[in-house]
Amino acid sequence: MCIAKKAVPLHPHFANITFLIVKFMYLDQAKKQEIFGKYGKSNSDTGSAESQIALFSYRIAHLTEHLKKHRKDHTTARSLTMMVGKRRALLDYLYDRDITRYRAIIKALGLRR
Repeated sequence: MCIAKKAVPLHPHFANITFLIVKFMYLDQAKKQEIFGKYGKSNSDTGSAESQIALFSYRIAHLTEHLKKHRKDHTTARSLTMMVGKRRALLDYLYDRDITRYRAIIKALGLRR
């Protein structure tokens, strides 16, 4: 999904030039609903550990691809590290509470441990 916006020029000399900013949204509402429907209990199940782990996995994969192109983007690298830690904490929580749900989500997402 692309969003196009008309930007206001920063200098009066460029008042006649129309700027077009195109922003690509890699994770829109429809994609979230699809992830929650596939791994959660329903499309609106945003709170279960499985759906949150699946969403983190999708975002981690996206940021990993970004960092392959932009190696010096340290802010994104730090965000990726924090996101992996959050996913790890959710997986540990699920491991402690219900080992069968843990094994099912690991298998479904193809995570190794």
